[in-house]
Amino acid sequence: MTDKIPFKTEMAFAYGEAAEMVPGVRRLVANNPGPFTFKGTNTYLVGQKTLTVIDPGPADGAHLAAILEAANGRPIATIVITHTHKDHVEGLAALQAATGAKSAGFGRTAPLISGGNDPTPTGSEFVFPDFAPDIVIRHGDRIEDIDHALVALHTPGHAPDHLCFALEGFPAAALFSGDHVMAWNTSVVAPPEGHMAAYLASLELLIGRSETVYLPGHGGRLADPQRMVRAFLLHRRWREQAILAAIRSGHDGSPTAVGTSTTIRKIVPVVYPELDAHLLTAATLSVQAHVEHLMERGLVSTTDPVPSSGPWDRALTAA
Repeated sequence: MTDKIPFKTEMAFAYGEAAEMVPGVRRLVANNPGPFTFKGTNTYLVGQKTLTVIDPGPADGAHLAAILEAANGRPIATIVITHTHKDHVEGLAALQAATGAKSAGFGRTAPLISGGNDPTPTGSEFVFPDFAPDIVIRHGDRIEDIDHALVALHTPGHAPDHLCFALEGFPAAALFSGDHVMAWNTSVVAPPEGHMAAYLASLELLIGRSETVYLPGHGGRLADPQRMVRAFLLHRRWREQAILAAIRSGHDGSPTAVGTSTTIRKIVPVVYPELDAHLLTAATLSVQAHVEHLMERGLVSTTDPVPSSGPWDRALTAA
């Protein structure tokens, strides 16, 4: 069994320059590259006469100016938010002030839960918790404009409020996939924002859909999306089996007596043997998300309270 995924890391773009992705859709890439944003956050302008903007990106004056230039005098009626991580939504206020557009998104339905003592790539420092959209969107809702429409798919897992959007009104069968499915990397599923069972169910939701191209929140367009969705599901199942095997063997792969315990912190180097140091936190949170999923299914248990050092040091045993 393998967890190899056919990632596509090539991406032709220039900051500040809008490029057509499919007919009726242009993309701008914000200049906020990083380990979780790749080359930067993608902002999409959808439509010909009046525009819908998907994810205004970070609070960046140059990116705002590029959006307005790409609009080229056409009114921006709606600004759609895939989810409330700051790299996607923080530029909303400035774009609304410049255009008078209404915001649309799922919105926060619960207060942000603290991530404990350990930093998290999707914790409070990365989340915009006060987003209250002008138009509240739920699964199956439509956002209609003169020459296009977007149909929402609620796809929690990376974030509880995450939405994908299917494009209608143009020849291309496209899905704006946000951070749920990307070509360059897997989605970060990091507690407390991330939830593995929800993420897997959201991937299953996409199986069999008709869209032939995905336009993600980071990285280039994905032209064989069903193959990638199935690869992500296989990858997560493989990873979960590796984590469960590490817990059963006392984390080091050697036979041990029944009931031997281990911890998330000890499991990480076993399932990520060649991990770059700057990705340690993300990998540990991913293992935590898988462990929580195993516990929900009754395959892993713990009788220990969460220690002061956090859930990564909680004793775990295979059920």
